[in-house]
Parts: sequence; C-alpha cells; structure tokens
Amino acid sequence: MSEIHIERNHGLGLAAAREVARQWMQQAEQDYGMECTYAEGEVCDVAQFNRAGIDGSVEVSADTFTLNATLGFLYGSFSEQIEQRLLQSLDALLGAKAPADDDAYNDKDWL
Repeated sequence: MSEIHIERNHGLGLAAAREVARQWMQQAEQDYGMECTYAEGEVCDVAQFNRAGIDGSVEVSADTFTLNATLGFLYGSFSEQIEQRLLQSLDALLGAKAPADDDAYNDKDWL
C-alpha cells in the first residue's frame, strides 16, 4: 500500500476553506467516482473520500488543508501521478500557482 500526504497552507479562513473543500469533493465525485462525506467541526472539518483501491480524508482548518490517502495495491504503482493530480486540483481551487516542474529535460539551462 502507498500513502499520500499533502499539506497546503492558505489564508482563506474557515468559511471560504469549507467552500473550497466542497468544490474539491464535487470534482472527486464527478471525475473519479469517489464517495465523499463532509463533517463540520468548530475549528476543523473532515472530508472523507473512498472508492475501490483508494480511501482518505481532507482536514480543513482556517489556514490549512491536509490530505491523507491510502492507495491499494493496484493504485500503488501510480502513486506519484495520483499525488500530482491531487496537488494540481487542490492548488487550482486555492488559486495557487503550481510549482515549476523540476525535470532536467524541461530545464533550458543545460542547453
């Protein structure tokens, strides 16, 4: 089994962060067939998601998103690609710029 851990800081506050989390859940349900539930708390909310071969949660606070996922055997070999997709979707919803790809083949300095 593979584990994915993603943490993103933000300055949205809890109400706006909840909206971002709900948007992320809708995307996960539509795009990946995930089953999602959402529980609000006073200072932290928890979104649970699962489908065959993957399950996890997103903890939502006034200043942080923390995603933890466990991938089953069949998805384990794709963990890097899955993590990148999760990062991209979360960063897009947060309005953050994704970090530049640090692949040497994309680095123009070596030419």
